Amino acid sequence: MPARSAARTPRPSPDDASGAPAPRHPRREITAWSLWDWGGAAFNAVVTTFVFTPWLTSDTFVEQGADTDAVTAQHSAWLGWGLTVAGVLIAVLAPALGALADRSGRRKLWLGANSAVVFVTMLALWFVEPVPGHLSRAVVLGVVLLSVGNVFYELAGVAYNALLLQISTPRTIGRISGIGWGAGYVGGIVLLLILFVGFINPDVGWFGVTDAHGLDFRVSMVLAALWFGIFAIPVLVVVQERRRPPFTGEVAEPAAAAVARQADADARARGLRAVAAAYRQLFRDLARLWRTSRSTLGFLVASAVFRDGLAGVFTFGAVIASGTFGFSSSEVIVFAIAANVVAGICTISAGWLDDRIGPRRVVIGSLVGLVVAGTAVFVLHDAGQAPFWVFGLLLSAFVGPAQSASRALLGRLAEPGRETEIFGLYATTGRAASFLAPFAFSTLVSITGHQYWGILGIVGVLLLGLVLLLLVRFPSGRGIGGLHDAPAPETAA
Repeated sequence: MPARSAARTPRPSPDDASGAPAPRHPRREITAWSLWDWGGAAFNAVVTTFVFTPWLTSDTFVEQGADTDAVTAQHSAWLGWGLTVAGVLIAVLAPALGALADRSGRRKLWLGANSAVVFVTMLALWFVEPVPGHLSRAVVLGVVLLSVGNVFYELAGVAYNALLLQISTPRTIGRISGIGWGAGYVGGIVLLLILFVGFINPDVGWFGVTDAHGLDFRVSMVLAALWFGIFAIPVLVVVQERRRPPFTGEVAEPAAAAVARQADADARARGLRAVAAAYRQLFRDLARLWRTSRSTLGFLVASAVFRDGLAGVFTFGAVIASGTFGFSSSEVIVFAIAANVVAGICTISAGWLDDRIGPRRVVIGSLVGLVVAGTAVFVLHDAGQAPFWVFGLLLSAFVGPAQSASRALLGRLAEPGRETEIFGLYATTGRAASFLAPFAFSTLVSITGHQYWGILGIVGVLLLGLVLLLLVRFPSGRGIGGLHDAPAPETAA
């Protein structure tokens, strides 16, 4: 890393590139921002994890007389390929759109537009109907809608994460990030309970809804879409966008600034030229990070690995619960509700801890806990459901804090004026490594012929991410190491 200046000046707060003290943010802005995470549980918990995807890959979509195992495996493969394509698109689009959002200063516009597409795709899941003779066609439609929704949900998340820097200060970013993650878990609990009690579990649900033609699941998707749409509105209405000029710190090059200004002019005239300029800027940003902030680049790499391990915990958790530990569909949802309760409490609590001891320690401690708990699940795979309840909930307790503290850590590293761009890189690097956990899980299962060995694949990815994180040396003065390392509220004259 390049040597830091001996006479270090306090780092400007995220809300003021000039170095002036950050304003206090009203609680209504924090609440409105957190409600997007609350509503996002409809997509994360209901659509992609615990309700829609298990239903889409179940025997409900197997034609009568067909080989159930072969067909469900094929449908699962289609789902995997669809999400793989979605991941590639996110990796390609996220940094460019993030850069354009930074330059235009209209992050809420990007957030609102992408959230609207997610809402429409969720609403369209109503049309995924298990009609005999057309079941595979319905699966294809479901995979396409889910993949499109994933792309735009991730792109919305880039702008949403960047808004965190506008409603927090260096001393509160961990706490507020934790509140957002916690709100997501609590929202998942409430919505899962409503769907479980009202539609999925009873033979005849609310309003006379039954399982005929998959009506219980299709109605659940419509309700989930409305849930997301309603709670996506407050952040767009309440949070005030604070525009600022592009980053012009000591590491910026005059030539790059000129290109950026030209790109802005081109954006007003021709959108395609602006997008091309954004990609050129992406490669300059990566080169700049290598020259001037290798800690940020190193963290992006390490977090890409361990975040994929975290995603693997969610992606394969329900599969392991049912396939290895014998959970029924109803028991999986009950466990999901309990897991969200634990995760929500621990995430919110860890947000306060983040601001005291620093996000780096929170992430490291969470990853160690995940490795230990995951190993215990593997060792006790044949001991009945009790071990999964204990160590599965322990896994849930550590996943949220690791995610929230990781986002807060990046927020502390982000240079003023480049937040959306950096979070675009955050999404891109995460997607670039998104094959690791599925590959490790599937490889070990294929070699051994036993599903429970896949648990070690996920643990291995988490362990690799932990090792990479331990190798990163972070700059001082940004609160990464704890409250004692946070910048002072007053600035030098």
